[in-house]
Amino acid sequence: MSIIEVKNLTKKFKEFTAVDNISFSVDKGEIFAFLGPNGAGKTTTIKILTTLLSETSGDISVNGFSPIKDKNDVRNSIGIVFQDPSLDDELTAQENMEFHAALYNVKKEITKKRILELLKFVELWDRRKDLVKTFSGGMKRRLEIARGLIHHPKILFLDEPTLGLDPQTRNFLWNYVIELNKKEKMTVFLTTHYMEEAEKVADRIAIIDHGKIIKIGTAKELKKITKTKTLEDAFLKLTGKNIREENATAKDAMRMRRRMWSRR
Repeated sequence: MSIIEVKNLTKKFKEFTAVDNISFSVDKGEIFAFLGPNGAGKTTTIKILTTLLSETSGDISVNGFSPIKDKNDVRNSIGIVFQDPSLDDELTAQENMEFHAALYNVKKEITKKRILELLKFVELWDRRKDLVKTFSGGMKRRLEIARGLIHHPKILFLDEPTLGLDPQTRNFLWNYVIELNKKEKMTVFLTTHYMEEAEKVADRIAIIDHGKIIKIGTAKELKKITKTKTLEDAFLKLTGKNIREENATAKDAMRMRRRMWSRR
Protein backbone atom coordinates (compact mmCIF):
# COMPACT_ATOMS: atom_id res chain seq x y z
CA MET A 1 0.00 0.00 0.00
CA SER A 2 1.50 3.34 -1.09
CA ILE A 3 1.84 6.18 1.41
CA ILE A 4 3.46 8.53 -1.14
CA GLU A 5 2.26 8.82 -4.75
CA VAL A 6 3.95 11.11 -7.28
CA LYS A 7 2.78 11.35 -10.89
CA ASN A 8 4.42 13.47 -13.59
CA LEU A 9 5.95 15.91 -11.12
CA THR A 10 7.74 18.89 -12.67
CA LYS A 11 9.32 21.90 -10.99
CA LYS A 12 10.79 24.81 -12.93
CA PHE A 13 12.70 27.85 -11.75
CA LYS A 14 12.34 30.28 -14.66
CA GLU A 15 14.15 28.54 -17.53
CA PHE A 16 15.73 25.85 -15.34
CA THR A 17 13.90 22.54 -14.84
CA ALA A 18 14.93 21.17 -11.44
CA VAL A 19 12.52 18.21 -11.47
CA ASP A 20 11.53 16.85 -14.85
CA ASN A 21 8.28 14.86 -15.10
CA ILE A 22 9.06 12.19 -12.50
CA SER A 23 6.70 9.49 -11.21
CA PHE A 24 7.19 7.07 -8.31
CA SER A 25 5.48 5.64 -5.24
CA VAL A 26 6.65 4.71 -1.76
CA ASP A 27 5.07 1.86 0.17
CA LYS A 28 3.98 2.19 3.77
CA GLY A 29 6.81 1.10 6.09
CA GLU A 30 9.41 1.19 3.31
CA ILE A 31 12.85 2.83 3.42
CA PHE A 32 13.06 4.56 0.06
CA ALA A 33 16.17 6.38 -1.19
CA PHE A 34 16.83 9.03 -3.79
CA LEU A 35 20.41 8.49 -4.95
CA GLY A 36 22.00 11.16 -7.07
CA PRO A 37 24.71 13.82 -7.33
CA ASN A 38 24.38 17.33 -5.95
CA GLY A 39 21.88 19.34 -8.00
CA ALA A 40 20.06 16.25 -9.27
CA GLY A 41 16.65 17.36 -7.95
CA LYS A 42 16.61 15.39 -4.69
CA THR A 43 16.10 18.26 -2.27
CA THR A 44 13.64 20.05 -4.56
CA THR A 45 11.46 16.94 -4.61
CA ILE A 46 11.52 16.66 -0.82
CA LYS A 47 10.68 20.36 -0.48
CA ILE A 48 7.60 19.80 -2.64
CA LEU A 49 6.51 16.67 -0.78
CA THR A 50 6.86 18.46 2.56
CA THR A 51 4.84 21.56 1.49
CA LEU A 52 7.82 23.97 1.37
CA LEU A 53 7.69 24.40 -2.41
CA SER A 54 4.81 24.19 -4.86
CA GLU A 55 5.08 22.09 -7.99
CA THR A 56 4.90 23.51 -11.50
CA SER A 57 2.77 20.53 -12.57
CA GLY A 58 1.93 16.99 -11.50
CA ASP A 59 -0.14 15.10 -8.94
CA ILE A 60 1.13 14.34 -5.41
CA SER A 61 -0.30 12.49 -2.44
CA VAL A 62 1.41 12.21 0.95
CA ASN A 63 -0.43 9.99 3.44
CA GLY A 64 -3.55 10.56 1.39
CA PHE A 65 -3.25 14.36 1.43
CA SER A 66 -2.23 17.01 -1.08
CA PRO A 67 0.86 19.07 -0.10
CA ILE A 68 -0.84 22.08 -1.73
CA LYS A 69 -4.46 21.76 -0.59
CA ASP A 70 -3.93 19.98 2.75
CA LYS A 71 -0.69 21.49 4.07
CA ASN A 72 -1.48 21.09 7.76
CA ASP A 73 -2.53 17.46 7.32
CA VAL A 74 0.69 16.70 5.44
CA ARG A 75 2.83 18.50 8.03
CA ASN A 76 1.18 16.57 10.85
CA SER A 77 1.95 13.35 8.97
CA ILE A 78 5.68 13.93 8.54
CA GLY A 79 8.96 14.53 10.33
CA ILE A 80 11.84 16.25 8.54
CA VAL A 81 15.62 16.39 8.93
CA PHE A 82 17.21 18.67 6.34
CA GLN A 83 20.84 19.13 5.30
CA ASP A 84 21.26 22.33 7.29
CA PRO A 85 20.81 22.12 11.08
CA SER A 86 17.62 23.79 12.33
CA LEU A 87 18.06 23.35 16.08
CA ASP A 88 18.20 26.31 18.46
CA ASP A 89 21.77 26.27 19.76
CA GLU A 90 20.88 28.47 22.72
CA LEU A 91 18.36 25.96 24.06
CA THR A 92 19.02 22.60 25.70
CA ALA A 93 18.24 19.32 23.97
CA GLN A 94 15.13 18.93 26.12
CA GLU A 95 13.97 22.48 25.43
CA ASN A 96 14.31 21.91 21.67
CA MET A 97 12.15 18.81 22.02
CA GLU A 98 9.55 20.61 24.15
CA PHE A 99 9.34 23.54 21.73
CA HIS A 100 8.78 21.21 18.78
CA ALA A 101 6.13 19.28 20.69
CA ALA A 102 4.29 22.53 21.42
CA LEU A 103 4.33 23.43 17.71
CA TYR A 104 2.54 20.14 16.98
CA ASN A 105 0.13 20.48 19.92
CA VAL A 106 1.38 17.31 21.58
CA LYS A 107 -0.19 16.98 25.03
CA LYS A 108 2.16 17.70 27.94
CA GLU A 109 1.80 14.27 29.54
CA ILE A 110 2.60 12.61 26.19
CA THR A 111 5.48 15.03 25.52
CA LYS A 112 7.27 14.11 28.74
CA LYS A 113 7.09 10.38 28.03
CA ARG A 114 8.01 10.82 24.37
CA ILE A 115 11.07 12.94 25.14
CA LEU A 116 12.28 10.32 27.60
CA GLU A 117 11.98 7.42 25.15
CA LEU A 118 13.33 9.31 22.13
CA LEU A 119 16.37 10.85 23.83
CA LYS A 120 17.20 7.46 25.30
CA PHE A 121 16.78 5.90 21.87
CA VAL A 122 19.32 8.29 20.32
CA GLU A 123 21.53 8.07 23.42
CA LEU A 124 21.22 11.72 24.40
CA TRP A 125 19.21 11.42 27.60
CA ASP A 126 22.25 12.13 29.76
CA ARG A 127 22.85 15.33 27.76
CA ARG A 128 19.24 16.53 27.81
CA LYS A 129 20.02 19.60 29.95
CA ASP A 130 23.08 20.65 27.96
CA LEU A 131 22.95 23.49 25.44
CA VAL A 132 22.86 22.27 21.85
CA LYS A 133 25.79 24.53 20.95
CA THR A 134 28.01 22.17 22.95
CA PHE A 135 26.99 19.17 20.82
CA SER A 136 29.02 17.58 18.03
CA GLY A 137 27.62 17.40 14.49
CA GLY A 138 26.60 13.79 14.96
CA MET A 139 24.83 14.54 18.24
CA LYS A 140 22.90 17.36 16.59
CA ARG A 141 21.76 15.05 13.80
CA ARG A 142 20.57 12.47 16.33
CA LEU A 143 18.70 15.17 18.23
CA GLU A 144 17.09 16.43 15.02
CA ILE A 145 15.86 12.91 14.26
CA ALA A 146 14.48 12.57 17.80
CA ARG A 147 12.82 15.98 17.54
CA GLY A 148 11.24 15.09 14.20
CA LEU A 149 9.60 12.05 15.79
CA ILE A 150 8.02 13.80 18.77
CA HIS A 151 4.52 13.86 17.19
CA HIS A 152 4.56 10.24 15.93
CA PRO A 153 4.79 11.05 12.20
CA LYS A 154 3.94 8.39 9.65
CA ILE A 155 6.79 9.42 7.33
CA LEU A 156 10.30 10.62 8.18
CA PHE A 157 12.10 12.64 5.49
CA LEU A 158 15.90 12.70 5.71
CA ASP A 159 17.59 15.02 3.22
CA GLU A 160 21.34 14.24 3.14
CA PRO A 161 21.33 13.87 6.95
CA THR A 162 24.94 12.66 7.11
CA LEU A 163 26.42 15.46 5.03
CA GLY A 164 29.63 16.65 6.68
CA LEU A 165 29.77 13.83 9.21
CA ASP A 166 32.70 11.44 9.57
CA PRO A 167 32.27 7.81 8.37
CA GLN A 168 31.90 6.38 11.90
CA THR A 169 29.16 8.85 12.82
CA ARG A 170 27.42 8.28 9.49
CA ASN A 171 27.37 4.54 10.09
CA PHE A 172 26.12 5.07 13.65
CA LEU A 173 23.31 7.32 12.43
CA TRP A 174 22.08 4.90 9.77
CA ASN A 175 21.96 2.09 12.31
CA TYR A 176 19.53 4.28 14.25
CA VAL A 177 17.41 4.83 11.15
CA ILE A 178 17.19 1.09 10.44
CA GLU A 179 16.26 0.38 14.06
CA LEU A 180 13.74 3.22 14.00
CA ASN A 181 12.08 1.86 10.89
CA LYS A 182 11.67 -1.52 12.57
CA LYS A 183 10.66 -0.18 15.98
CA GLU A 184 8.18 2.51 14.87
CA LYS A 185 7.16 0.82 11.59
CA MET A 186 7.74 4.21 10.02
CA THR A 187 8.16 5.01 6.33
CA VAL A 188 11.53 6.65 5.68
CA PHE A 189 12.27 8.75 2.59
CA LEU A 190 15.94 9.68 2.36
CA THR A 191 18.26 11.37 -0.08
CA THR A 192 21.98 10.73 -0.34
CA HIS A 193 24.86 10.78 -2.79
CA TYR A 194 26.74 8.11 -0.82
CA MET A 195 26.44 4.75 -2.60
CA GLU A 196 27.18 2.67 0.50
CA GLU A 197 24.48 4.44 2.50
CA ALA A 198 21.80 3.79 -0.11
CA GLU A 199 22.78 0.14 -0.42
CA LYS A 200 22.95 -0.43 3.33
CA VAL A 201 19.74 1.33 4.34
CA ALA A 202 17.21 1.40 1.52
CA ASP A 203 14.67 -1.23 0.54
CA ARG A 204 14.44 0.45 -2.88
CA ILE A 205 16.54 3.09 -4.60
CA ALA A 206 15.58 5.66 -7.21
CA ILE A 207 18.55 6.90 -9.20
CA ILE A 208 17.95 10.54 -10.13
CA ASP A 209 20.09 12.82 -12.28
CA HIS A 210 19.39 16.18 -13.97
CA GLY A 211 15.87 16.14 -12.52
CA LYS A 212 14.94 12.80 -14.08
CA ILE A 213 14.50 9.39 -12.46
CA ILE A 214 16.70 7.04 -14.43
CA LYS A 215 15.78 3.76 -12.76
CA ILE A 216 14.09 2.42 -9.60
CA GLY A 217 14.78 -0.91 -7.89
CA THR A 218 16.59 -2.69 -5.10
CA ALA A 219 20.39 -2.45 -5.10
CA LYS A 220 20.47 -6.04 -6.31
CA GLU A 221 18.03 -5.31 -9.15
CA LEU A 222 19.96 -2.22 -10.26
CA LYS A 223 23.20 -4.20 -10.41
CA LYS A 224 21.48 -6.99 -12.31
CA ILE A 225 19.90 -4.61 -14.84
CA THR A 226 23.23 -2.93 -15.55
CA LYS A 227 25.25 -6.17 -15.32
CA THR A 228 27.60 -4.62 -12.78
CA LYS A 229 29.06 -5.85 -9.49
CA THR A 230 28.72 -2.71 -7.38
CA LEU A 231 26.04 -0.07 -6.92
CA GLU A 232 28.58 2.59 -7.83
CA ASP A 233 29.26 0.90 -11.17
CA ALA A 234 25.51 0.57 -11.74
CA PHE A 235 25.05 4.25 -10.98
CA LEU A 236 27.83 5.29 -13.36
CA LYS A 237 26.47 3.08 -16.10
CA LEU A 238 23.01 4.58 -15.76
CA THR A 239 24.05 8.23 -15.42
CA GLY A 240 27.32 8.42 -17.34
CA LYS A 241 30.90 8.61 -16.08
CA ASN A 242 31.70 12.21 -16.98
CA ILE A 243 31.39 15.04 -14.48
CA ARG A 244 29.11 17.60 -16.04
CA GLU A 245 29.39 21.31 -15.34
CA GLU A 246 26.24 23.21 -14.48
CA ASN A 247 25.35 25.85 -17.03
CA ALA A 248 24.77 29.47 -16.00
CA THR A 249 21.00 29.08 -15.90
CA ALA A 250 21.23 26.13 -13.51
CA LYS A 251 23.61 28.04 -11.24
CA ASP A 252 21.27 31.02 -11.16
CA ALA A 253 18.36 28.75 -10.26
CA MET A 254 20.35 27.13 -7.47
CA ARG A 255 21.22 30.54 -6.02
CA MET A 256 17.57 31.58 -6.21
CA ARG A 257 16.50 28.44 -4.36
CA ARG A 258 19.03 29.03 -1.60
CA ARG A 259 17.80 32.59 -1.08
CA MET A 260 14.18 31.44 -1.02
CA TRP A 261 14.81 28.61 1.46
CA SER A 262 16.87 30.85 3.75
CA ARG A 263 13.81 33.08 4.21
CA ARG A 264 11.57 30.18 5.30
